Order: sequence, then structure tokens, then C-alpha cells
Amino acid sequence: MISIVVPCYNEEATIPLFYQEMEKVHQEIADEFEYIFVNDGSKDKTLEVLRNLAKEDPKQVRYISFSRNFGKEAGLLAGLEAATGELVTVMDADLQDPPELLPQMIAMLAADPELDCVGTRRGDREGEPVIRSFFAKQFYKLINKIGQTEMIDGARDFRLMTRQMVDAILELKEHNRFSKGLFSWVGFKTEYLSFENRERVAGTTSWSFWQLFNYSIDGIINFSDAPLNIASFVGFFTCLVSGIAMIFIVARALLYGDPTSGWPSMVSIFLFVGGLQLMCLGIIGKYIGKIFLETKNRPDYIIKETEKTAKK
Repeated sequence: MISIVVPCYNEEATIPLFYQEMEKVHQEIADEFEYIFVNDGSKDKTLEVLRNLAKEDPKQVRYISFSRNFGKEAGLLAGLEAATGELVTVMDADLQDPPELLPQMIAMLAADPELDCVGTRRGDREGEPVIRSFFAKQFYKLINKIGQTEMIDGARDFRLMTRQMVDAILELKEHNRFSKGLFSWVGFKTEYLSFENRERVAGTTSWSFWQLFNYSIDGIINFSDAPLNIASFVGFFTCLVSGIAMIFIVARALLYGDPTSGWPSMVSIFLFVGGLQLMCLGIIGKYIGKIFLETKNRPDYIIKETEKTAKK
């Protein structure tokens, strides 16, 4: 059994195309398929499409529909928790993850008993906005320098994992999840396949630049305490420089008097130091905010409907 987890948000146009392409691949593979579509509070007809698909193929197609939009991380978690296959893959419905790679991924796992996961990565970023591509590359460079977990540049969520690896990921009960980091953190042997970047087959992406930026900040905070160390260093350095400046000012006043000129520069220094303090407080506040969300212990998602509870 191969479980195929597909998080969906406003994917009414892509789901039928995805299912058709996956069934073509299914003909090459003797294993059973189990589709688990997770409707993450879509505002279009995604749920209606999933209902119809589940009726047409009740043996293979399952779906989970949230009560509202909880985010892709919640969708991935729900799909992994519902998956029952010995092998589990995560894919996007927009066909940016090539289904034709799946047979090769299965063959790689079968050929190497020590291999636990076959991941995919984009060999290029052709077709992606230049600014987004630039910041994505800088993010991976930064996170690999300051983080404790290596993340592969261009790696996709599309990967084929053994049941042992999936169970290990599900043991991580944190609410602030960053799956790309969690896949690496569990430490199972992983190999990557490269492929050329692909455009969506239909619809538009739901990820804006600002959302991706916030997502990257979450990744840094979840897997590195370097920002806290930087804030501490900045505070110490500023205090040291201020102390030296105070000694200099006092000595100058004792030797040469206390002139009143120079107040603009003092105001500038005060504003600069105040800005540094606010920046450091912001970094600390971000970590405290994550702790606050963890202590609430709210569920990661709420299920409103599945193929078993849908009205006939």
C-alpha cells in the first residue's frame, strides 16, 4: 500500500488533472494506492470535487475537510496521521511535483534496504520570480549556517517515506511545525532526485511573497537559536560601546569643561540604541510567542467532514 497525501487549498481545477496523471502512473506500479486529500478550508469547490471523486473511486480515494483554513502544515500532519500505507508520499495537487518520478523513487527504496526516504529537489528555479528565487536561496544559505539541521536548497515536500520514518515524524508533537526541517531532523537516510522546475497546470498559487517570508522566519526560529545569540551579542556590544563613550565624555568634561554643542548626535545615538533594543525585544518576543502558542495546546486542526461522514 502506498499512501498519497495531497494537501489542497482552492484546487478545484487541479485535482481531477492530478488524479488522472497519478492513475497513469498507477498502471506502471503493482502496489495499491490510497489517496488522502486534505481540504484546508478551501473557498472554491474543492470539497465538492473531492466528494465526487470519493464516490467515483471509493476504494482508493479518501478525503479530510477542515472546519476552516489551518495552513499547509496542518494539512500535511492530518494526511500523515491518516495514512495507513507501508510507504507514504506527500505531493501537491498542482502537478509541480512530477508523478512520473514515483516509480523510480519506489525502485530506489527497494534497491537499498538502508534507505528510508527518497526526496525531490528542483534543479533550477526557471519561471519563478527573480526576487522570490533570490530570497529563497539566501534563506537556505542562512538556515544551514545558523541551524542545527541541514536543509537542501530547492527541496520539495514531495518525497517517498517508509512507515518507520513517518511514525518518527508523527512522534514530534510540536504545534509550530516546519515540515522541511522535521523531515531532516528525524535523521533517516535520504537521497534526492533533481528535476526541472514546473509551472502549475491550472489555478494560481496561494502563497504570496509575504507568506513565504513569514514561513521562512518560522523555519529559522523553529530550528535555530542563533537570533537570540545575535540579540545578546548586539546588546553586549552596544553596552560596551556606550560604557566607553561615557568614560570618554566624563573625562573630556573634567579636562575641558562641558560644552552644550553636540546634542543632535546624542539624539541620533539615543534613537539608534532604542532601535537596537526594540529589535532585540522583537526577536525575544517571537520566541516567547511560539512558547505561548505551544502552551495553549490547541489542536492543530479540526475535521468537519470525511468521506465516511459525508451526507449521502
